[in-house]
Amino acid sequence: MTAPSSATAGSATASRSSATIAANGAELRRLRLPVGWPAVPAPDVEPLIRRGAVPDPAIRAQAAATIAAVRAGGAEAVREANGRVGGGRLDGRLVIDRPVLAAAADALAPAKSAALDAAIAAVRRFAEVQRPVSREVETVPGVRVERRWEPLDSVGAYVPGGTAPYPSTLVMTVVPARVAGVRRIVVATPADPTGEVHPVLLGAAGRLGVDAVLVAGGAQAVAALAVGLPEIGLAPVDRIVGPGNPWVAAAKLELAGDVGIDLPAGPSEGMVLAEPPADPVIAAADLLTQAEHGVDSPAILVTTDEAFADRVEAALAPQLAGAARRDILATALEGHGAIVVAPDRSTAIAFVNAYAPEHLSIDVPDPEAAAAEIRNAGSVFVGPWAPESAGDYATGANHVLPTGGLARACGALSVETFGRFIQVQRIRREGLLALRPTIRALAEAEGLLAHRDAVERRFEARS
Repeated sequence: MTAPSSATAGSATASRSSATIAANGAELRRLRLPVGWPAVPAPDVEPLIRRGAVPDPAIRAQAAATIAAVRAGGAEAVREANGRVGGGRLDGRLVIDRPVLAAAADALAPAKSAALDAAIAAVRRFAEVQRPVSREVETVPGVRVERRWEPLDSVGAYVPGGTAPYPSTLVMTVVPARVAGVRRIVVATPADPTGEVHPVLLGAAGRLGVDAVLVAGGAQAVAALAVGLPEIGLAPVDRIVGPGNPWVAAAKLELAGDVGIDLPAGPSEGMVLAEPPADPVIAAADLLTQAEHGVDSPAILVTTDEAFADRVEAALAPQLAGAARRDILATALEGHGAIVVAPDRSTAIAFVNAYAPEHLSIDVPDPEAAAAEIRNAGSVFVGPWAPESAGDYATGANHVLPTGGLARACGALSVETFGRFIQVQRIRREGLLALRPTIRALAEAEGLLAHRDAVERRFEARS
């Protein structure tokens, strides 16, 4: 059944859609934005927009307890946590070192080796243009201020694992660090249920010259990276990057005062902005791509055409029925899938910007014009030939992205994440003489007279 293209002004309406994902009984909820949104309130939309990436207090409390245990118990506490929640090796060994990683790289099958090399090369090409440049400026005669780029000494990269290996995430986190000039890189990843780390992940680490792989997952892995495990030769790192489950995100937040972090990453999320003549089968495939990440991954279609929404939803059923991860897909779509119908394109784009998706696929007439209006998104895929999976694996763009609306303030993982700028100030006598009245007046206004005197005594001593 085709409903009107816009809802009654004053609220968004949510309803069960006319087509169901028959194979699993899942249905996408449908939200209709009112004419005049966002000036006209839409209460049903607010929970989507203000979802957040920060785990709930119970998870943060559990992560804090694990961190405290690792601080007190070191490597044995990491082993205990691995044994309790999974992610450890059967023999309890925590670190895989460079010679083993190099051997794993040599043992990779030719096809996998070639695919890794292609992905590494593409990410490196994109990363190299991001390398920051040191600059110096003379603010007044005799005063030069330099902004000098310095790479971090050490970085810990968390790579999810356990149920499946993610060598692509290892590439995305390690290559920009290498381009930045980071001296020491440790990767943390959990073992699978049999206690093994997948050979392709170890091979990728060896290919990239990773210094060590810490076999641990969740909060215990993040804690070990941050505080170090000196009894097994693992020194703490300066910054921790990479996506993970809620316990990983919670641990990063808890440790942000001890170590630098990139950002807390919530469930992976995707949005498709599409309308005719887009192919509903492709739009459905793009929604499933995102839902495949996990049972809590949002997958949202935004459109101006209610009939098109019906066709996309109908196209989900046959694709879902034959999917390898059908149960995960169905759970994600039922719990976190949605269709948002907007009265016009400008309202649709306003909703996209308000939601700030991690991934955004655009398939509308004149997609470049629509893309130019997107201000808040982690990564944007423009046109019918730009699937999100291309960015996950092969284009060279980074797939470690802000979630939970953080794309309003944060961007993708980049070379800049792996370093910082140091300010260097060079002042000659004539420069300080020019600054002297400003320093004196402001220091006296703030009551910080020692600041004033540090300037005055220089001139008194040399008069």
